Amino acid sequence: MRGEVVNPLGVSVLALLSEGQMHPYEMYQLLLERKEDRIVKVRPGSLYHAVARLHEQALVAEVGTDRGGNRPERTTYEITPAGRRALADRLADILRSPVREYPRFTLGLSEMHNLPASETVALLRARVEYLAREIEELSGYQRLAAERKVSEIYWAGIDYTYHMLTAEVNWLTSYIDRVDSGELPWPHEISALHATLTDRHRPHDPTPRG
Repeated sequence: MRGEVVNPLGVSVLALLSEGQMHPYEMYQLLLERKEDRIVKVRPGSLYHAVARLHEQALVAEVGTDRGGNRPERTTYEITPAGRRALADRLADILRSPVREYPRFTLGLSEMHNLPASETVALLRARVEYLAREIEELSGYQRLAAERKVSEIYWAGIDYTYHMLTAEVNWLTSYIDRVDSGELPWPHEISALHATLTDRHRPHDPTPRG
């Protein structure tokens, strides 16, 4: 099936099958166990669909089915020679060629001047707190892998994510400090406009004053 691009989940499936024969449920469990759901979006339904698509492309092949107890019948797959070539070609393309991915956070940063400084700073601080928890969790995975003497080659994706999140937190913390200190002036007309709109939509209080 030359010319068809294998999607990210398909790459994960081919990579797993390059280790040995598996059925989709086993693949799903292994991806979660290895925390690869942080790298590629994994859902049971989408995983089964990815496997079926790879099978249609002759990149994986069925090697048998089994049924244990009352469980549904499970089909085991293996990677084909064409699948190994597709995996190698797709990985080479991913590693070599940057792709503009349009992350929504970049959009948020580009347009945050439409909010008051105080609200923006509060939102960014909440993001930093969330990312700090993510970083601590990733750090735990790194320590566990090191304790088990798992080569860094196998958890480079987790390590990269850890360092990218750390860099984001450092940048955000510095940016927030600059806004707070006044070093980075905020467009005052935006804050004033926001305050006016909020005031305009505040329910009228009929209680007499004085």
